[in-house]
Amino acid sequence: MPPAIPPAERLLNLVIALVNTPGRMTKEQVRASVAGYQDATSTEAFERMFERDKDTLRELGIPVLTVTHAGHGDDVGYRIDTERWSLPPVELTAAELGVLALAAQLWQDQSLRADSSRALTKLRAVGSGPEAGDLVAGLAPRVRAGGDAFAPLVDAVQARQAVRFTYHAATTGEVRVRHVEPWKLLARRGGWVLLARDRDRGASRSFRLSRIRGTVRAVGEPGAFAPPTPEELAEASHMWAGDGPERLALLAVTPDRAGAVRARSTQAPPDAALPAGADAVLAGRDLVAVPFRLAWELAEELVGYGDAVVVLEPADVRDEVVRLLRVAARLDAPGRDAADPAPSTTQEVRGA
Repeated sequence: MPPAIPPAERLLNLVIALVNTPGRMTKEQVRASVAGYQDATSTEAFERMFERDKDTLRELGIPVLTVTHAGHGDDVGYRIDTERWSLPPVELTAAELGVLALAAQLWQDQSLRADSSRALTKLRAVGSGPEAGDLVAGLAPRVRAGGDAFAPLVDAVQARQAVRFTYHAATTGEVRVRHVEPWKLLARRGGWVLLARDRDRGASRSFRLSRIRGTVRAVGEPGAFAPPTPEELAEASHMWAGDGPERLALLAVTPDRAGAVRARSTQAPPDAALPAGADAVLAGRDLVAVPFRLAWELAEELVGYGDAVVVLEPADVRDEVVRLLRVAARLDAPGRDAADPAPSTTQEVRGA
């Protein structure tokens, strides 16, 4: 004999049947056509099963109506009141659809891109028109994909399962294996950050996904640690933000480019000291001042804008951008040996 259908599946089958019936369904029709009720061994068993399911649906807020035949009072049927149960039509303004489109562009990982694209396509079908995206033109967030580390870390955060990975520290350059309890993933300033408890250090830490090397592996069983307290999350966030003072970077930005950088920019000081030759770089560009704490973090974001952004000051941010461009130049040049000279610093800064 085939296995019995689980109660949850039987309830779903009943909902589908009662929603799609053109008028009503009698008990006899339910027993004959809805999968799961054929498991009842007798009429009395079916009656108990159906009444219990009907009460369960009503407790869940599903309006199951009792419909009596107009000419026969003892001829009873059932249906679901779709007008009471259905959600109201989704009506999105152009501004609301534009914001959703902006949010969907955040998901650059291949595993999430398909789902966000399908959802946005459905929302556009009920929105105010294709012009909605124009409202956020130039403000698209630039968050790089989390790479192979993203999906296993999402699963580990949800399952509260410890993980192990190799990490390249930005401040010390140390490369070592870390054992952490993953708490939360955040999209911050052009990349993904993991807030976690480092088991080896016994303290809250933050890890940038772009600095994870190799494979993220689960360690132990799910549910192995308690959710973090607000204080622990705040401590990890503070460590990620950096303990150093906030500084100001002076950038030469091509008009109508690097919208995310412009969105958080501040007024450049009138007495800002610019390097020699800055006037030539600023010809046809805008002077933009951006606050930051970690030079390497800002450099990793700015280098992704290509020739739209030139770093004028400070020198440590400019030097880090140059270093990243040298690495990219070597990777992009077939046959170039690592010992070959890199492009000139002037060319690289102008491409930053």
